[in-house]
Amino acid sequence: MQGFVDDRFAPVGALFEESLNDGAGASVCVNVDGRTVLDLWGGFADAARTRPWQQNTIVDVHSVTKTMTALTALLLADRGEIDLAAPVSRYWPEFAANGKEHVTVAQVLSHSSGLSGWAEPIALADLCDWEKMTGLLAAQAPFWSPGTAGGYHVLTHGFLVGEVIRRVTGRTVGTVFREEIAEPLGADFHIGLPVEEDGRVADLIPPATDVQLFPDPTPLQTNAATNPRFDVAVTRTRAWRGAEIPAGNGIGNARSMTDALSVLACGGGGLLSESGCRRALEIQVEGEDLILGIPLRFGLGFAVSGGLMPNPNTLYWGGLGGSLVLVDLDARTTFAYAPSRMADTLADVRGLGLAMAMWEAMALL
Repeated sequence: MQGFVDDRFAPVGALFEESLNDGAGASVCVNVDGRTVLDLWGGFADAARTRPWQQNTIVDVHSVTKTMTALTALLLADRGEIDLAAPVSRYWPEFAANGKEHVTVAQVLSHSSGLSGWAEPIALADLCDWEKMTGLLAAQAPFWSPGTAGGYHVLTHGFLVGEVIRRVTGRTVGTVFREEIAEPLGADFHIGLPVEEDGRVADLIPPATDVQLFPDPTPLQTNAATNPRFDVAVTRTRAWRGAEIPAGNGIGNARSMTDALSVLACGGGGLLSESGCRRALEIQVEGEDLILGIPLRFGLGFAVSGGLMPNPNTLYWGGLGGSLVLVDLDARTTFAYAPSRMADTLADVRGLGLAMAMWEAMALL
Protein backbone atom coordinates (compact mmCIF):
# COMPACT_ATOMS: atom_id res chain seq x y z
CA MET A 1 0.00 0.00 0.00
CA GLN A 2 1.21 3.49 -0.85
CA GLY A 3 -0.08 7.03 -0.41
CA PHE A 4 -1.03 8.88 2.72
CA VAL A 5 -3.76 8.86 5.34
CA ASP A 6 -4.62 11.34 8.06
CA ASP A 7 -4.17 9.69 11.47
CA ARG A 8 -7.87 10.08 12.16
CA PHE A 9 -8.66 7.79 9.24
CA ALA A 10 -6.06 5.12 10.00
CA PRO A 11 -8.75 2.40 10.42
CA VAL A 12 -9.81 3.00 6.81
CA GLY A 13 -6.21 2.58 5.69
CA ALA A 14 -5.82 -0.64 7.66
CA LEU A 15 -8.98 -2.09 6.14
CA PHE A 16 -7.87 -1.09 2.64
CA GLU A 17 -4.44 -2.67 3.13
CA GLU A 18 -6.10 -5.89 4.22
CA SER A 19 -8.27 -5.86 1.08
CA LEU A 20 -5.15 -5.94 -1.11
CA ASN A 21 -4.46 -9.50 0.02
CA ASP A 22 -6.51 -10.73 -2.94
CA GLY A 23 -3.49 -10.00 -5.14
CA ALA A 24 -5.25 -7.44 -7.30
CA GLY A 25 -5.05 -3.66 -7.14
CA ALA A 26 -7.24 -0.78 -6.05
CA SER A 27 -7.34 2.83 -4.93
CA VAL A 28 -9.39 4.64 -2.29
CA CYS A 29 -9.70 8.34 -1.54
CA VAL A 30 -11.55 10.56 0.96
CA ASN A 31 -12.00 14.31 0.66
CA VAL A 32 -13.40 16.30 3.60
CA ASP A 33 -14.42 19.92 3.13
CA GLY A 34 -12.34 20.21 -0.02
CA ARG A 35 -9.20 18.67 1.48
CA THR A 36 -7.92 15.19 0.71
CA VAL A 37 -7.47 13.32 4.00
CA LEU A 38 -6.83 9.85 2.60
CA ASP A 39 -5.34 8.85 -0.75
CA LEU A 40 -4.17 5.25 -0.97
CA TRP A 41 -3.40 2.76 -3.70
CA GLY A 42 -1.74 -0.62 -3.90
CA GLY A 43 -1.59 -4.09 -5.34
CA PHE A 44 -1.08 -4.82 -9.01
CA ALA A 45 -2.46 -3.48 -12.27
CA ASP A 46 -2.55 -6.87 -13.99
CA ALA A 47 -3.58 -10.42 -13.13
CA ALA A 48 -0.02 -11.70 -13.64
CA ARG A 49 1.16 -9.31 -10.92
CA THR A 50 3.93 -7.85 -13.06
CA ARG A 51 2.78 -4.20 -12.99
CA PRO A 52 2.54 -2.56 -9.56
CA TRP A 53 -0.44 -0.23 -9.12
CA GLN A 54 1.04 3.26 -9.26
CA GLN A 55 -0.21 6.64 -8.07
CA ASN A 56 -1.39 7.44 -11.61
CA THR A 57 -2.87 4.02 -12.42
CA ILE A 58 -6.42 4.28 -13.72
CA VAL A 59 -9.13 1.68 -14.30
CA ASP A 60 -12.56 1.26 -15.88
CA VAL A 61 -15.10 2.08 -13.16
CA HIS A 62 -18.19 1.00 -15.11
CA SER A 63 -21.39 2.66 -13.91
CA VAL A 64 -19.68 5.19 -11.66
CA THR A 65 -19.23 6.92 -15.03
CA LYS A 66 -22.90 7.89 -14.76
CA THR A 67 -22.09 10.22 -11.87
CA MET A 68 -19.66 12.17 -14.05
CA THR A 69 -22.22 12.37 -16.85
CA ALA A 70 -24.83 13.56 -14.35
CA LEU A 71 -22.42 16.14 -12.92
CA THR A 72 -21.94 17.50 -16.43
CA ALA A 73 -25.70 17.81 -16.92
CA LEU A 74 -26.11 19.48 -13.51
CA LEU A 75 -23.39 21.98 -14.43
CA LEU A 76 -25.18 22.93 -17.66
CA ALA A 77 -28.51 23.13 -15.83
CA ASP A 78 -26.97 25.42 -13.22
CA ARG A 79 -25.80 27.70 -16.03
CA GLY A 80 -29.28 27.76 -17.52
CA GLU A 81 -28.29 25.88 -20.67
CA ILE A 82 -30.50 22.86 -19.90
CA ASP A 83 -33.94 22.93 -18.27
CA LEU A 84 -34.17 19.63 -16.43
CA ALA A 85 -37.98 19.88 -16.33
CA ALA A 86 -38.20 20.34 -20.09
CA PRO A 87 -39.01 17.51 -22.49
CA VAL A 88 -35.98 15.86 -24.03
CA SER A 89 -37.49 16.59 -27.44
CA ARG A 90 -36.94 20.35 -26.90
CA TYR A 91 -33.25 19.67 -27.44
CA TRP A 92 -33.49 16.43 -29.46
CA PRO A 93 -36.59 16.65 -31.68
CA GLU A 94 -36.32 13.10 -33.06
CA PHE A 95 -36.73 11.77 -29.53
CA ALA A 96 -40.44 12.66 -29.53
CA ALA A 97 -41.21 9.57 -31.65
CA ASN A 98 -43.32 6.69 -30.36
CA GLY A 99 -45.01 8.51 -27.48
CA LYS A 100 -41.93 10.08 -25.88
CA GLU A 101 -42.80 13.72 -26.52
CA HIS A 102 -43.40 14.37 -22.81
CA VAL A 103 -40.38 12.50 -21.41
CA THR A 104 -38.29 15.03 -19.48
CA VAL A 105 -34.57 15.41 -19.00
CA ALA A 106 -35.12 14.80 -15.27
CA GLN A 107 -36.80 11.45 -16.02
CA VAL A 108 -33.85 10.41 -18.13
CA LEU A 109 -31.42 11.43 -15.37
CA SER A 110 -33.44 9.53 -12.76
CA HIS A 111 -33.84 6.25 -14.66
CA SER A 112 -37.59 6.69 -14.95
CA SER A 113 -37.98 7.40 -18.69
CA GLY A 114 -38.94 3.83 -19.53
CA LEU A 115 -35.85 3.37 -21.72
CA SER A 116 -33.86 0.93 -19.60
CA GLY A 117 -32.51 -0.84 -22.68
CA TRP A 118 -32.78 -1.18 -26.42
CA ALA A 119 -35.81 -2.87 -27.96
CA GLU A 120 -33.75 -3.90 -31.00
CA PRO A 121 -31.01 -6.53 -30.53
CA ILE A 122 -27.57 -4.93 -30.37
CA ALA A 123 -24.02 -6.24 -30.19
CA LEU A 124 -21.41 -5.18 -27.67
CA ALA A 125 -19.45 -3.45 -30.42
CA ASP A 126 -22.49 -1.29 -31.21
CA LEU A 127 -21.91 0.62 -27.98
CA CYS A 128 -19.00 2.35 -29.74
CA ASP A 129 -21.40 3.67 -32.42
CA TRP A 130 -22.96 6.82 -30.95
CA GLU A 131 -25.28 7.57 -33.86
CA LYS A 132 -26.68 4.06 -33.93
CA MET A 133 -27.27 3.86 -30.18
CA THR A 134 -28.95 7.25 -29.89
CA GLY A 135 -30.90 6.76 -33.11
CA LEU A 136 -32.44 3.52 -31.87
CA LEU A 137 -33.40 5.12 -28.55
CA ALA A 138 -35.00 8.09 -30.30
CA ALA A 139 -37.13 5.78 -32.44
CA GLN A 140 -38.33 3.24 -29.87
CA ALA A 141 -41.27 3.33 -27.47
CA PRO A 142 -40.74 3.29 -23.68
CA PHE A 143 -40.98 -0.06 -21.95
CA TRP A 144 -43.29 1.46 -19.29
CA SER A 145 -45.11 4.73 -18.75
CA PRO A 146 -42.41 7.36 -18.17
CA GLY A 147 -42.27 8.83 -14.69
CA THR A 148 -44.37 6.11 -13.07
CA ALA A 149 -41.50 3.91 -11.89
CA GLY A 150 -37.74 3.65 -11.83
CA GLY A 151 -35.89 1.05 -13.87
CA TYR A 152 -32.11 1.29 -13.93
CA HIS A 153 -30.89 2.48 -17.34
CA VAL A 154 -27.77 0.31 -17.31
CA LEU A 155 -26.22 1.58 -20.55
CA THR A 156 -28.86 3.80 -22.11
CA HIS A 157 -28.51 6.45 -19.39
CA GLY A 158 -25.27 7.82 -20.78
CA PHE A 159 -26.47 7.94 -24.37
CA LEU A 160 -29.72 9.67 -23.41
CA VAL A 161 -28.16 12.29 -21.14
CA GLY A 162 -25.14 12.58 -23.39
CA GLU A 163 -27.18 13.29 -26.50
CA VAL A 164 -29.03 16.09 -24.73
CA ILE A 165 -25.64 17.54 -23.76
CA ARG A 166 -24.40 17.19 -27.34
CA ARG A 167 -27.47 18.87 -28.82
CA VAL A 168 -27.20 21.78 -26.38
CA THR A 169 -23.45 22.38 -26.53
CA GLY A 170 -22.43 20.99 -29.91
CA ARG A 171 -19.79 18.93 -28.08
CA THR A 172 -19.74 15.33 -26.92
CA VAL A 173 -20.33 14.62 -23.24
CA GLY A 174 -16.73 13.42 -22.86
CA THR A 175 -15.46 16.67 -24.31
CA VAL A 176 -17.69 18.86 -22.14
CA PHE A 177 -16.74 16.88 -19.05
CA ARG A 178 -13.04 17.19 -19.85
CA GLU A 179 -13.07 20.89 -20.72
CA GLU A 180 -15.53 22.15 -18.11
CA ILE A 181 -14.92 19.82 -15.15
CA ALA A 182 -11.91 17.49 -15.33
CA GLU A 183 -9.32 19.98 -16.56
CA PRO A 184 -10.35 22.89 -14.28
CA LEU A 185 -10.37 20.57 -11.27
CA GLY A 186 -7.32 18.53 -12.25
CA ALA A 187 -9.39 15.34 -12.21
CA ASP A 188 -7.69 12.44 -14.01
CA PHE A 189 -10.98 10.92 -15.20
CA HIS A 190 -11.81 10.21 -18.83
CA ILE A 191 -14.96 9.48 -20.83
CA GLY A 192 -13.15 8.53 -24.02
CA LEU A 193 -9.52 7.77 -23.14
CA PRO A 194 -6.75 9.13 -25.40
CA VAL A 195 -4.55 6.37 -26.82
CA GLU A 196 -1.44 7.80 -25.19
CA GLU A 197 -2.92 7.02 -21.75
CA ASP A 198 -3.45 3.28 -22.41
CA GLY A 199 -0.28 2.28 -20.60
CA ARG A 200 -1.65 3.52 -17.28
CA VAL A 201 -4.84 1.43 -17.37
CA ALA A 202 -5.17 -1.51 -14.99
CA ASP A 203 -6.68 -4.69 -16.36
CA LEU A 204 -10.04 -5.61 -14.92
CA ILE A 205 -9.93 -9.12 -13.48
CA PRO A 206 -13.24 -10.91 -14.13
CA PRO A 207 -15.11 -12.80 -11.42
CA ALA A 208 -13.90 -16.32 -10.71
CA THR A 209 -17.41 -17.64 -11.32
CA ASP A 210 -20.34 -16.53 -13.44
CA VAL A 211 -22.31 -13.87 -11.61
CA GLN A 212 -26.04 -14.59 -11.61
CA LEU A 213 -27.50 -11.12 -12.02
CA PHE A 214 -31.14 -12.09 -11.61
CA PRO A 215 -32.20 -15.56 -10.34
CA ASP A 216 -35.63 -15.45 -11.98
CA PRO A 217 -35.44 -12.55 -14.43
CA THR A 218 -38.35 -10.59 -15.79
CA PRO A 219 -38.33 -9.70 -19.51
CA LEU A 220 -37.06 -6.22 -18.61
CA GLN A 221 -34.23 -7.67 -16.53
CA THR A 222 -33.30 -10.11 -19.29
CA ASN A 223 -33.15 -7.25 -21.76
CA ALA A 224 -30.93 -5.21 -19.44
CA ALA A 225 -28.57 -8.11 -18.73
CA THR A 226 -28.21 -9.62 -22.20
CA ASN A 227 -28.78 -6.91 -24.82
CA PRO A 228 -25.84 -6.73 -25.21
CA ARG A 229 -24.14 -9.39 -23.11
CA PHE A 230 -21.04 -7.93 -21.46
CA ASP A 231 -17.56 -9.46 -21.75
CA VAL A 232 -14.82 -8.05 -19.49
CA ALA A 233 -12.25 -8.65 -22.25
CA VAL A 234 -13.71 -5.75 -24.24
CA THR A 235 -12.43 -3.28 -21.65
CA ARG A 236 -8.86 -4.02 -22.76
CA THR A 237 -9.51 -2.95 -26.35
CA ARG A 238 -8.66 0.43 -27.83
CA ALA A 239 -12.14 0.67 -29.37
CA TRP A 240 -13.80 0.44 -25.94
CA ARG A 241 -11.40 2.74 -24.15
CA GLY A 242 -11.49 5.38 -26.84
CA ALA A 243 -15.27 5.41 -27.28
CA GLU A 244 -17.65 7.55 -25.24
CA ILE A 245 -20.02 5.20 -23.43
CA PRO A 246 -21.04 7.66 -20.70
CA ALA A 247 -22.89 5.14 -18.58
CA GLY A 248 -20.14 2.57 -18.37
CA ASN A 249 -16.64 3.11 -19.77
CA GLY A 250 -15.27 5.99 -17.71
CA ILE A 251 -11.65 5.45 -16.69
CA GLY A 252 -10.07 7.00 -13.61
CA ASN A 253 -9.07 6.24 -10.05
CA ALA A 254 -10.42 7.05 -6.60
CA ARG A 255 -8.54 10.34 -6.41
CA SER A 256 -9.90 11.54 -9.73
CA MET A 257 -13.46 10.71 -8.68
CA THR A 258 -13.20 12.68 -5.44
CA ASP A 259 -11.48 15.53 -7.30
CA ALA A 260 -14.52 15.84 -9.55
CA LEU A 261 -17.41 15.01 -7.22
CA SER A 262 -16.22 16.94 -4.17
CA VAL A 263 -17.61 20.07 -5.83
CA LEU A 264 -21.08 18.71 -5.01
CA ALA A 265 -20.15 18.08 -1.38
CA CYS A 266 -18.60 21.51 -0.94
CA GLY A 267 -21.12 23.90 -2.38
CA GLY A 268 -20.00 23.92 -5.99
CA GLY A 269 -16.26 24.50 -5.81
CA GLY A 270 -16.55 27.58 -7.96
CA LEU A 271 -18.13 25.61 -10.80
CA LEU A 272 -21.73 25.31 -9.61
CA SER A 273 -23.92 27.25 -7.21
CA GLU A 274 -24.79 25.56 -3.94
CA SER A 275 -28.42 25.29 -5.02
CA GLY A 276 -27.23 23.71 -8.26
CA CYS A 277 -25.41 21.07 -6.25
CA ARG A 278 -28.36 20.35 -3.99
CA ARG A 279 -30.65 19.80 -6.97
CA ALA A 280 -29.10 16.34 -7.25
CA LEU A 281 -30.90 15.45 -4.00
CA GLU A 282 -34.38 16.17 -5.41
CA ILE A 283 -36.16 12.81 -5.42
CA GLN A 284 -37.69 12.04 -8.81
CA VAL A 285 -38.76 8.43 -8.28
CA GLU A 286 -38.65 5.90 -5.45
CA GLY A 287 -39.74 2.34 -4.84
CA GLU A 288 -38.67 -1.05 -6.12
CA ASP A 289 -36.52 -0.61 -9.19
CA LEU A 290 -37.89 -2.56 -12.15
CA ILE A 291 -34.43 -3.68 -13.24
CA LEU A 292 -32.41 -4.07 -10.04
CA GLY A 293 -35.36 -5.39 -8.02
CA ILE A 294 -34.42 -3.43 -4.89
CA PRO A 295 -35.90 -0.29 -3.33
CA LEU A 296 -34.14 2.85 -4.54
CA ARG A 297 -34.60 6.61 -4.36
CA PHE A 298 -33.27 8.41 -7.41
CA GLY A 299 -32.52 12.09 -7.46
CA LEU A 300 -31.09 13.83 -10.50
CA GLY A 301 -28.40 11.45 -11.70
CA PHE A 302 -27.63 9.83 -8.35
CA ALA A 303 -29.27 7.51 -5.86
CA VAL A 304 -30.06 9.29 -2.59
CA SER A 305 -29.65 7.82 0.87
CA GLY A 306 -32.89 6.52 2.28
CA GLY A 307 -31.77 5.47 5.73
CA LEU A 308 -28.99 3.30 4.31
CA MET A 309 -26.27 5.74 5.33
CA PRO A 310 -25.55 7.88 8.39
CA ASN A 311 -26.45 11.19 6.77
CA PRO A 312 -29.66 11.67 4.77
CA ASN A 313 -28.25 14.06 2.16
CA THR A 314 -25.87 11.53 0.69
CA LEU A 315 -25.61 10.83 -3.03
CA TYR A 316 -24.16 7.54 -4.16
CA TRP A 317 -23.67 5.05 -6.94
CA GLY A 318 -21.49 2.07 -7.76
CA GLY A 319 -20.22 0.20 -10.77
CA LEU A 320 -20.16 -3.43 -11.84
CA GLY A 321 -17.04 -4.88 -10.32
CA GLY A 322 -17.01 -2.90 -7.10
CA SER A 323 -16.29 0.78 -7.78
CA LEU A 324 -18.20 3.12 -5.48
CA VAL A 325 -18.66 6.85 -4.92
CA LEU A 326 -20.42 8.63 -2.06
CA VAL A 327 -21.07 12.36 -1.78
CA ASP A 328 -22.17 13.29 1.74
CA LEU A 329 -23.44 16.87 1.52
CA ASP A 330 -24.15 16.98 5.27
CA ALA A 331 -20.54 16.16 6.21
CA ARG A 332 -19.08 17.86 3.11
CA THR A 333 -17.30 14.58 2.43
CA THR A 334 -16.61 12.64 -0.77
CA PHE A 335 -15.52 8.99 -0.87
CA ALA A 336 -14.37 6.88 -3.82
CA TYR A 337 -13.12 3.34 -4.29
CA ALA A 338 -11.87 1.77 -7.52
CA PRO A 339 -10.72 -1.88 -7.61
CA SER A 340 -9.50 -4.00 -10.51
CA ARG A 341 -10.76 -7.37 -9.25
CA MET A 342 -14.44 -7.77 -9.96
CA ALA A 343 -16.48 -9.42 -7.23
CA ASP A 344 -18.18 -12.80 -7.62
CA THR A 345 -21.46 -11.34 -6.39
CA LEU A 346 -23.55 -8.23 -6.92
CA ALA A 347 -23.65 -7.87 -3.13
CA ASP A 348 -20.10 -6.49 -3.14
CA VAL A 349 -19.45 -4.71 0.16
CA ARG A 350 -15.74 -3.91 -0.20
CA GLY A 351 -16.30 -0.24 -0.95
CA LEU A 352 -19.18 0.15 1.48
CA GLY A 353 -17.09 -1.40 4.27
CA LEU A 354 -14.40 1.20 3.69
CA ALA A 355 -17.01 3.96 3.64
CA MET A 356 -18.51 2.79 6.93
CA ALA A 357 -15.05 2.81 8.49
CA MET A 358 -14.68 6.38 7.22
CA TRP A 359 -17.96 7.48 8.82
CA GLU A 360 -17.01 5.75 12.07
CA ALA A 361 -13.69 7.63 12.10
CA MET A 362 -15.49 10.91 11.53
CA ALA A 363 -17.82 10.22 14.43
CA LEU A 364 -14.79 10.11 16.71
CA LEU A 365 -13.65 13.62 15.79
